[in-house]
Amino acid sequence: MQRTNSSGLTALPTKTQSSERRIALPTPCLRSLEQHRDRQRQERQSAGTSWRDSGYVFTRPDGAPIEGATLTRHFNTLLRQARLRRIRFHDLRHSAATLLLEQGVELVVIKELLGHAHIGVTATVYAHVRLRLQRQAIDLLGNALRDPTKPAAEPDDGDEPPLCAITVC
Repeated sequence: MQRTNSSGLTALPTKTQSSERRIALPTPCLRSLEQHRDRQRQERQSAGTSWRDSGYVFTRPDGAPIEGATLTRHFNTLLRQARLRRIRFHDLRHSAATLLLEQGVELVVIKELLGHAHIGVTATVYAHVRLRLQRQAIDLLGNALRDPTKPAAEPDDGDEPPLCAITVC
């Protein structure tokens, strides 16, 4: 949805054909969407003949599409109420991908979920996460190889490579 000067709020085509895809959702998300559908049915009944059947999942109480600015305003309100720092709505996508990567999901799977055309885009955007995970892996290896008679070193939570790192081509 995008606001245009000539037509107001308008549904524009996606960037590419592959941008339109089906994605799997975790069960809690499906349950939440089912509850939302039930609330929307109640809104439809309340709106009566003024209901606008836009075909969208998330709408205004009269069924019309939601303006981007309205979505942002509501999202910011929810962040304030939850005492969370302010982020852009789009940052949720980045957060989800970062969490998946940190849980060991393969980069190619994350690429497909995000709809990136090339894995290089995904690899570049999430390189900082991969560096942190590599550091954690090296710390684990170091702990496994250390002398059991010596105390373990404190884990490093930074994104910096280890001091003994060498460039690998």
